[in-house]
Amino acid sequence: MHYEDTQAEIHRLVVGPVDNNVYVLRCKETGEAVLLDAANEHEKLLELCQRLNVRQVLETHGHWDHIQAVPAVRDAGYNVGVTAADAAMLPSYDFVLEDEGVIEVGRLRLHSIATPGHTPGSMCFRVEGSPVLFSGDTLFPGGPGATKFPGGDFPTIIQSIEDRLFAALAPETVVLPGHGDDTSIEAERPHLQEWVDRGW
Repeated sequence: MHYEDTQAEIHRLVVGPVDNNVYVLRCKETGEAVLLDAANEHEKLLELCQRLNVRQVLETHGHWDHIQAVPAVRDAGYNVGVTAADAAMLPSYDFVLEDEGVIEVGRLRLHSIATPGHTPGSMCFRVEGSPVLFSGDTLFPGGPGATKFPGGDFPTIIQSIEDRLFAALAPETVVLPGHGDDTSIEAERPHLQEWVDRGW
């Protein structure tokens, strides 16, 4: 167990050669769950999916290190969602994620937030009623995700973070990134200008 409150529990598994965080968000009331980022080590992910009653898989973005297990989870019967802008980066998928959509996970409501910049279709997910944000590679402790890869854009990711995350989310929101340790909106917000000055 990585995080727990009255309505939700979050499990984390670190997989692959670049230590990707894979999360399972589970509704305490119904037991239904969703997996975020089928990154790698599909045997471990499929065991986790079966044990925790995962119903579908959501991808935060389409970079190779976040999608290696997508074919295996689809073969096992799990539908995979990704944004239209990143869909071509995946070998296959089942549905398209829209900005400001709501994904129901049992009684939980997971809100999608388009945060382009790391990739054109990068997306974060906010848990309604819980101070939790799955940030993918958009926001880490100490700054934004890298924008040096094809399709990356530093001014765009800074704008995404400023407008869609810092201006919209409560300071106490726990940020669960695609790699590394947790952080919070409160911890990261004061450093925005430093990131702009530093560039990426």
